Amino acid sequence: MADVVIIMGSKSDLAHAEKVAEALQGFGITYEMRVASAHKSPAYLLDMLAGYEAQSEPRLYITIAGRSNALSGMVDAAVSVPVIACPPYSERFAGADIFSSLRMPSGVAPALVLEPEGAALLAAKILGRREAVRQYQEEGRRRLIADDQSLR
Repeated sequence: MADVVIIMGSKSDLAHAEKVAEALQGFGITYEMRVASAHKSPAYLLDMLAGYEAQSEPRLYITIAGRSNALSGMVDAAVSVPVIACPPYSERFAGADIFSSLRMPSGVAPALVLEPEGAALLAAKILGRREAVRQYQEEGRRRLIADDQSLR
């Protein structure tokens, strides 16, 4: 069983999900990808989540849905583990659709991280992958220092 389940609202979110997956792999985190819509297939989504909850797996979810992001809130309301919402940027709406991810009803609290690599980093921290996080942070520091030195 995977540590993380990435749930896309539709297959059109696959490119964004693949960026999240690639970043998770960098932290040594196992994942699986699924497609389910809170708007178009709510019963299917809830059945899927109930199956995971019965198995006590995964350890967290990353949801990817644009436009009206009901997916993240619905997943968070149905599970007992953390949910990270990582909606894709929408050129069509100039990013305004992000507002559907910002406010949730009381008792519903998915984290919101806009960058796929950031969502994977938060997942690594939640899952306690301390050494992988330290290595990632140190690599970032080294790159920054190298960039600074290259300007002199």
